[in-house]
Amino acid sequence: MTSTHTTETVTSADGTPIAYERTGSGPPLVLVPGGGANDHTRWDAGGVRPAFTDHCTVYAIDGRGLGNSGDAAEYELKREFEDVAAVVESIDELAVLLGHSSGALIALEAALRTDNLRKLILYEPPIQVGDHDLDTEKEVAEMEALLDEGKHEQVLLLFLREVADIPPDEIDALREAPNWQRRVEGAYTIPRAIRGISDYEFEAARFAGLTTPTLLLEGSKSPPFHHAATEALNEALPNSRVVTFEGHGHVAMLTATHHFIDEVLTFIREAD
Repeated sequence: MTSTHTTETVTSADGTPIAYERTGSGPPLVLVPGGGANDHTRWDAGGVRPAFTDHCTVYAIDGRGLGNSGDAAEYELKREFEDVAAVVESIDELAVLLGHSSGALIALEAALRTDNLRKLILYEPPIQVGDHDLDTEKEVAEMEALLDEGKHEQVLLLFLREVADIPPDEIDALREAPNWQRRVEGAYTIPRAIRGISDYEFEAARFAGLTTPTLLLEGSKSPPFHHAATEALNEALPNSRVVTFEGHGHVAMLTATHHFIDEVLTFIREAD
């Protein structure tokens, strides 16, 4: 099915233009990519976005500093929450918001900043709970040294291996995805994003009133850090449930593409 691709922008709270690519028709589905320098093309691998556009109007966001989005002189993670909320608010009907990895954390916080949500889908947000901390100062310092040497691909690989804890087979799948080179080019955004996420403090009580129906996705092979975060979030949210991709990890949209698509579309179609 051929779908028209339209690049549009909204203005975020701090005045930064945030771009998204709109495709398809049907109920609105806003996609927030995970970290590691992902823009809207994150969702093209495996045919994920084309599958969604057969059923939804898809709004695939470029994070600030990536793709066609603007940037600011100083980086603050909370600005990304405002970016996504601005896109959701610009839609003229209630939307479904889907975020992966750091994009799931951004989507979660954006959900507190808009009343225009119908449903929320979060795939392993990097929330630090219990004894699970992101101790990444050494890795961030190494990334910044690599950036100074112009070694952007090594920065991305270091992030995937040492910070995101992605196993080699899943890294191979990511390297084969069509957006790999775009991620390499945007690798300069990785250290700042890691710092922002490391400083983020999850307060469960803030989400007690977030009654939006929420689907929490996780992979059975994902690191304990992600399982702890998903469990804590499921306890904090009053209207959530968990679906686990058995035998898969943090990137099931690549390793279990059809299962991922089916779970998302089934949830969207369910009555509110």
